[in-house]
Amino acid sequence: MTRPTSCPYIKGQKERKIFTHLGGDEAAALNDLLTQSGFRRSQSIAYRPSCETCDACISVRVLVDDFIPTRNMKRVTKINRDLLANVIDPVPTSNQYSIFRAYLDARHSDGGMVDMTIFDYALMVEDTSIDTHLIEYRLRQPPMLDSEVTKSGELLGVSLTDQLEDGLSMVYSFFEPEALDRSLGTYMILDHIERTRKLGLPYLYLGFWVKGSDKMDYKTRFKPQEHLSPAGWQLLK
Repeated sequence: MTRPTSCPYIKGQKERKIFTHLGGDEAAALNDLLTQSGFRRSQSIAYRPSCETCDACISVRVLVDDFIPTRNMKRVTKINRDLLANVIDPVPTSNQYSIFRAYLDARHSDGGMVDMTIFDYALMVEDTSIDTHLIEYRLRQPPMLDSEVTKSGELLGVSLTDQLEDGLSMVYSFFEPEALDRSLGTYMILDHIERTRKLGLPYLYLGFWVKGSDKMDYKTRFKPQEHLSPAGWQLLK
């Protein structure tokens, strides 16, 4: 159990976390079980909130087979049709870190990750025994005159994504904060919903929705979804 620290989402609250290490031959199976039980992964650690005076953090997963995008979500997909998503091994780059740094400074300047160096970022990506990968979202470049291959250009967004037995889990995603008109955060979730569906798996895990936090309100737009309660996973009505 961690010591109480200031909550990055609700002013005046203190947060504590219960955690365990993920390692060895059973790490992937343990991560599956813990994710289904409301834990999140950070490097080789699985954790969940265990606050004494607050229960605002709620685990959320989208039911991908029944998901129907809203009109606005369809518009976001259309705006980003010039992006190419590349699934790559979890290998950090300076280009990724540059966007990660800009994203933290613009969106989470008061959060617990704001002081992360490029070495911290590398550990976040590489330090794991889990089946994980990076998905890079880049601008498409026109095919070369003598080739049908579409090459990718400028990097705009990245997601660190775990493969689970019953779905995908978006461990952490970030994007170029100046590309506001693209709604890249929404687009990357929509892309992951479609990826999960194509894998024939039922759930996309979005981590914690924090009741009362404006930063987390976007997660409730992806419906139908289930929230984890003391009675188990329940459909949000």
